[in-house]
Amino acid sequence: MPKKLTRQPTLPISSTQPPASLTEGPLPKLIVFDLDYTLWPFWVDTHVTPPLKPNSTHSAATDRYGEDYAFYEDVPSILQALPTLGEGVKIGVASRTSAPSLARDLLKLLHLPPSTDGEKVKKAGDVFDAGMEIYPSCKIRHFEALHRRTGLKYEDMLFFDDEARNRDTETLGVTMYLVRDGVTWTEVEKGVAEWRRRRGYKAQ
Repeated sequence: MPKKLTRQPTLPISSTQPPASLTEGPLPKLIVFDLDYTLWPFWVDTHVTPPLKPNSTHSAATDRYGEDYAFYEDVPSILQALPTLGEGVKIGVASRTSAPSLARDLLKLLHLPPSTDGEKVKKAGDVFDAGMEIYPSCKIRHFEALHRRTGLKYEDMLFFDDEARNRDTETLGVTMYLVRDGVTWTEVEKGVAEWRRRRGYKAQ
């Protein structure tokens, strides 16, 4: 039997809007997310047992033991909106999970609700236009791969992760923002504020 979840997943509602501050200054050219306990409240390699089956709206997926798995509440709207907030903003994934195929399967099964009438529903995995580095390794290797693929400077990158040890990515020039209970719009706002502070931008 898989380990029991330490935190129950929250089914996405995607009803919150981006904070106004995100449109009142420069944005990172690349925003990168860890997966486990950052975008979703579980370890995909120890909690989730395949096969996975999506619910009717693709807002959650059920594993072999009937456990439901979904993003944190704000995550669908965050993934939907971030690429539209600034010209050229890309998003990516950096995850060291030992179950990369399962993580990718879940990102295919979880869909983002349309933000406007008539908009086509997107698979969550399709919005990571900078790429998804999902494999056991140090996060520095993940960011080196993202850098090569995008050609973007490390100083133009903001990284959200729940593990303090991954601050080693800052040796590259990346700004890492530590999240404790999953990514929310408030955490995104704080992370962007920290990235701006390090770039010398002062809010008006």
